[in-house]
Amino acid sequence: MAKTETPDFTKMMQEMMASMPTDMSAMQDSFKSYASFGEKMSKVALEAAEKSTEVSSKWTKDTLAKINDIAVVRDEPSDYSKAMTDFASAQAEMTSETMAQFAEIAKKVQMETVELMLAAGKDVSEDMTAAAKKATDSASSAAKKTAGAK
Repeated sequence: MAKTETPDFTKMMQEMMASMPTDMSAMQDSFKSYASFGEKMSKVALEAAEKSTEVSSKWTKDTLAKINDIAVVRDEPSDYSKAMTDFASAQAEMTSETMAQFAEIAKKVQMETVELMLAAGKDVSEDMTAAAKKATDSASSAAKKTAGAK
């Protein structure tokens, strides 16, 4: 019986990979771009959370102060009604102002997010163009070497 030798695929794969130069700097640059984008988006979100917390805290403090005015003992029964009406009016005004502040925060977050997305799209496009050019140059160089070796 004829004995056939099994080809060494490991060696073939190593030789194939060695003949195709791979530049990992493009991957590293891409990772850095995405990490930078994540950092900027986190900063936007955390600033919005901080501002929202400040607005909520102020609203709560102002509401509690107004409730304190209601808790005062009054001489006339009609004074209680007036105090409740004043509280309701003040609360409606505070609510309107607070919602406007929340809307401003949301608007700012939206604008910053759009700016970051546009910048990230531009960065990714530039990275892809550079990587494609580099890959084309490497492939052309390898093809020339292969053609010259024949």
